[in-house]
Formats: sequence, C-alpha cells, structure tokens
Amino acid sequence: MKTGTLKQILLITDGCSNQGEDPVAMAALANEQGISVNVIGVVENDVIDEKGMNEIENIAMSGGGVSQIVYSQTLSQTVQMVTRKAMTQTLQGVVNKELKHILGKSVMIDELPPDQRGEVMEVVDELGETVDLELLVLVDTSASMKHKLQTVKEALLDLSLSLNARMGNNQFSVFVFPGKKKDVEKLLDWTPELESLTGVFSKLTVGGITPTGPAMKEALAHFNKKRSLRGLLSNDDEQYFEESI
Repeated sequence: MKTGTLKQILLITDGCSNQGEDPVAMAALANEQGISVNVIGVVENDVIDEKGMNEIENIAMSGGGVSQIVYSQTLSQTVQMVTRKAMTQTLQGVVNKELKHILGKSVMIDELPPDQRGEVMEVVDELGETVDLELLVLVDTSASMKHKLQTVKEALLDLSLSLNARMGNNQFSVFVFPGKKKDVEKLLDWTPELESLTGVFSKLTVGGITPTGPAMKEALAHFNKKRSLRGLLSNDDEQYFEESI
C-alpha cells in the first residue's frame, strides 16, 4: 500500500462563528483536498448553545473528521483521543479503497470475516504509528475562551508528547483567531516541536469576534503553501494520502 502524509486540521472552539466565510463550506473544501477537519467544542459550566453544537458537528461531518464536546478539565485527553481517532478513521478509508482495488468490489473492513478483519486492523494500527502527520491546530481566542487558553496550551503539549512517541514524522502548525491585527494570526509555523508554543501562549490577547470560516480558509492556504514549497525544493514525485483516497 502506498504511504504518504496524513493531513489534519484540529479546530478548538467554544462558540459559533460570526464573521466571514461559512466554516462548513471551508471544511468540505479541505476534505476535497485530502485534509480532514476535526473539531473540539470546549464547554464550561454546561453552557454551549444548540447553534454552536450543530456547527461543531457539521464542520466535522463536512470535513470528514471527528467532533467532540468536552469540559475544559478533560480537554487534554480529548485532544489526543480525537487526533488518534481521526487518524484511524482516515486510514480505514484508505484501506477500504485499497480492498476494493484488490478484491474488485466494494468491501468495508467491518464486512470481512473476523480473522481477516483482525489482520487488516493490524495494518491500520501499524500505519497509524508509522505514517507522517501534518497537524494544523486552529485555536479560538475570542473573549469567551480567555479562561480556557491555559488548558488548551497544556492539552497541545500533552498531544505533542503523545504523538512524538510514534515512529512517523510529525509537523505541527498553530493559528489563532481572531489575531491581534487581523482575523487570523499564525502562532507557530510548521515544526516537529509543538512545545515551542509555551512562551507564545502566555502573550495571547483574547477578545472580539469568532471568524472560524476565515481561519479555516487561512489553514488551507498554509497547507497549499507548504505543498508548493515542497514541490520547488524537490524533484521527487512525492505521494500524498489524498492520491490514495
């Protein structure tokens, strides 16, 4: 099976977008480009309105990803769980298409006999540990997130430790929205070291609108910019997971 790079956007927010492009449409566009969009809705004191919950679910559904509503005190475990679950979900999709290619008919992993299903899931698990990962994290820094940002920072550091235990290469990038001077601000460019966030997070300013759609549009542009640079720097015909899917 061809291997390549698994691409994910992880959106961490606690409310509804209220400016710019439709985030659900942006998530669908990302999914078309082979980038899954996962959303974690952070709840405090049982408060999250129905509109916000629907938006979180719809973004993840359109983005081919996973969504989860979570209390801020359990955010760390959830960030790791959602990232891993989304990786497995994407890899299962790749394997299902590969099975169709091999068997000449559409067969889902769940439809295989138990012994074959076990073997295929072993392949999925192994890929999950060895495949390269590009994870772009979008953090909502609107006013209501003020007391949750310390928890978000700790959750991302825990995620870094968890993913760095894998054999595959990790590249992380972090954007916040709204930024100081514009809708979206890059906090961290592509790096394997998510822990370099520590110093920057304490200086974040919170407040204002929630431009989720523009933030996702910027995230897509950042992935495409990385791809263009990679093409300029290498003459190799690199394979991406979206080519397999």
